[in-house]
Amino acid sequence: MELTEAELIRECLRNNRNAQRALYEQYKVPLFRVCLRFGENRAEAEDLLQDGFIRIFRDLKQFSFKGPLGGWMRRVVVNVCLQHIRKNKSIQPFVEVKDIPDMEDEVTTNNMPRMQELTKMIQQLPTGYRTVFNLYVLEGYTHREIAEVLSININTSKSQLSKAKKMLRTLLKTKILS
Repeated sequence: MELTEAELIRECLRNNRNAQRALYEQYKVPLFRVCLRFGENRAEAEDLLQDGFIRIFRDLKQFSFKGPLGGWMRRVVVNVCLQHIRKNKSIQPFVEVKDIPDMEDEVTTNNMPRMQELTKMIQQLPTGYRTVFNLYVLEGYTHREIAEVLSININTSKSQLSKAKKMLRTLLKTKILS
């Protein structure tokens, strides 16, 4: 018998290990993908995922059922990743510069790398670039929100995003030409 989401949460809150395993199995893949984008490598992403699930199970009582459980869990994992970056890595250098205009895309959909290759390229970005890129492009944060979360200037967020895109374009061109 399969549990509803509310029943699964209730059982997890009762420390039912089977329910916790079921929740983990249901969400491990999409949350691991988030961790892969923020981490520098697979091992770091695995550590982030483990820390994320520890936080999820610890804070599950705070889930208010006002949105999807998966969205709440994703937000928890993103916050764990950001805390890890703030604690263990310098997200510098953030350079204050005006927006750099985007270059024309020379990459077509016919020669785009697979998602795994793109994830590896994102992992190659410097921590500051990678963090802003993930928050803005993949998590949907605004530059104002990024500036608040990372304690940086809005223009710095914009600059880091522009530089991340430029670096990714270079990596894509290198991949496509090789």
